[in-house]
Amino acid sequence: METVSVLLSLLWASGALAQCPNKDPDLFITAPKEMEALTGSCVMIPCSFRTKPDQTISSGTIYGVWIKSDSRFSLNPNNVIYNSSKTDNIYPMNITGNLRQRNCTTLFSDLKATHTDTYYFRMENGVFRATADCDPVQINVRDAPGSPTLNISGDLRENVSVTITCSASTPCPHLPPKLTWNLQAEPDNHREENTDGTFTTKIQKTITVSDKHDGFTISCSASYPVTEGIRTAQTLVTLSVSYAPKDTSASISPSAVVSAGTWVNLSCFSRARPAVSSFTWFQISSDGARTKVSEGALYTFNATGGGVYYCVASNGLGAQASPQLHLTVGGHEASQLDIAHIIQKTILGLVVLVIIGIICDCCLRPRSFNNQLEDTAAGDHVNVVKSA
Repeated sequence: METVSVLLSLLWASGALAQCPNKDPDLFITAPKEMEALTGSCVMIPCSFRTKPDQTISSGTIYGVWIKSDSRFSLNPNNVIYNSSKTDNIYPMNITGNLRQRNCTTLFSDLKATHTDTYYFRMENGVFRATADCDPVQINVRDAPGSPTLNISGDLRENVSVTITCSASTPCPHLPPKLTWNLQAEPDNHREENTDGTFTTKIQKTITVSDKHDGFTISCSASYPVTEGIRTAQTLVTLSVSYAPKDTSASISPSAVVSAGTWVNLSCFSRARPAVSSFTWFQISSDGARTKVSEGALYTFNATGGGVYYCVASNGLGAQASPQLHLTVGGHEASQLDIAHIIQKTILGLVVLVIIGIICDCCLRPRSFNNQLEDTAAGDHVNVVKSA
């Protein structure tokens, strides 16, 4: 087991040396190669170190040193900008990690643009003193923060749930950015540690996508507190949602009532993403049968009889039918509904006529009966006179 560890250490060291062929360092660190920071804020440098396999660290005090620009600080002693053995340092740095546990994590505060530079870590432990020449850390200090990142996981298709995440780098965990967006009033900000020891602040929301989201622009802002106040960066992402045809409609020209022999244009309209791939026209016969009569957004024909028509718009996600169009030719419309109305009105008219006839018959019948009585009485009177 010990042999395997030694071999792994040698392989690791040889990999590091491949990046630094002109040096043979005794110290190596694991830290981000490059970090972005903001003026007026801080940067936390995650750092751990190791020595060559044959090098041991004594029980004596371990000191951490940071050198800028050139690891050969003997050429320019002013390049040593921090030493944990001193209380008065050139740069406002502080090693927060436990050096005994080989943790060299460092907090670099009160950043200025002039702090942009390359930094090297050095360890001093009794007679053992070494610099991680092959593992420099590049720190870039800027006045403006980087824009947050908007990520959408899932397929932007109607009726599908997707998770939207806005994240912002957090170089200074003590002064994290506040994320806001137009998806909800007060989102919960949470901070996550990345695999390299840096931090990211995130907000997240899951929504069910519909056609109403197509063309909607998500706005996410990251506000960083600095010594001068607040600095904000923003990211915009416009959604492109796929959905089946919606708001399908049809129109008729020149009119829904035409004379026989008139050329009629039926037009179909719909919105969809991807765009409608096909329009199909159907005619409904008087017995309710539906017959396909044409394809395409425009259907032109010579009207010889009335009818009921509608179109169907389709794309790869679905289809939708339009409301029906009723065409009347020569004053006669073939709509089943209207035919039913005509039949109902005819029956109602006949019923009314029958009722009127019955009423008239009832009104005339008493008068006829009285007339008969009067005629009978007159006849009897004549017979009586004759007998006398």
